[in-house]
Amino acid sequence: MRSTAFNKAVIVVGNLAVGGTGKSPMTEYLVRLLSGHYQVATLSRGYGRKTRGFLVVGSDDTAAKCGDEPLQFKRKFPQITVTVDENRVEGVERLIQGGHEAIVLDDAYQHRALRPGFSILLFDFSAMSRPKWLLPAGDYRDGFGERRRADVMVVTKTPHTATEAEKDGIRRALSVVHGVPIFFSSIGYGSLAPLLQHGGTGTALLDKRYSVLLLTGIANPKPLYDYLRAQVGEVVPLRYADHHAYTVADIRKVISRFSEMNSTHKLIVTTEKDAQRLLAPALTELLVDLPVYMLPIQAEFDSHDDAALRELILNYCTGVLGH
Repeated sequence: MRSTAFNKAVIVVGNLAVGGTGKSPMTEYLVRLLSGHYQVATLSRGYGRKTRGFLVVGSDDTAAKCGDEPLQFKRKFPQITVTVDENRVEGVERLIQGGHEAIVLDDAYQHRALRPGFSILLFDFSAMSRPKWLLPAGDYRDGFGERRRADVMVVTKTPHTATEAEKDGIRRALSVVHGVPIFFSSIGYGSLAPLLQHGGTGTALLDKRYSVLLLTGIANPKPLYDYLRAQVGEVVPLRYADHHAYTVADIRKVISRFSEMNSTHKLIVTTEKDAQRLLAPALTELLVDLPVYMLPIQAEFDSHDDAALRELILNYCTGVLGH
């Protein structure tokens, strides 16, 4: 298969398993790092969108038009260009023609038609102890040996209680002959933000008085469930499949489940990714009077790993772009 390389900084974020390794927080980490230095764009496939071809995402678009993750990127980082295209090679070519210097591709590690300049491969900490079998026997969509193609490996969702012995065991499992650097990141949670701008505040709501209906349509909601369970008195999960397209019937179920909760202090919490799908007009009409909040997350590294990873990425970009 022909593989196309480019003369700009093209960085791929990906994984070997199906979903749930934290690609979006890693993409956002790169955007924060690079946007102060270069003309940055993100390029995604736009999973779940009902359109095709190359599309520049606007803040007022819908998840049905461009996909939930690209819409999240655009609303969080309005200053950068966010695009979707199932043909990643053509997408990158159009972005380069538009003057972009650094292009971050979300979930393109298996896209062999494109040869990235720098690949960041993610592994979920909790999944490292499970068998690494290919679909359908396991949840790997690419062989474990394909980690050798990475320039950097990041173990995501690392618990703060993880020991150095546990990390060393993972390093040994991931190590390859040419010594790809391995870093560990954890999930950092921000303040609750109202889904709809009808008032409300953030972290003060997270205390033991509260009961939370946790509404998720993501691959792995367990870290979020565990985090909230430590903060509030009760967490009632309402889980849908990853990228689930919420319907009016779903929201009526949310309302019914919420009304059944026996607490005078209660709220609905969802993820940033889910929020993009919940903001469809037909759904917001039903949610407008409910206390619905989204909880932002980001990838966090300890100071040593953060400095080392930043240096690797910026050195790569300088080597390609000359500045």
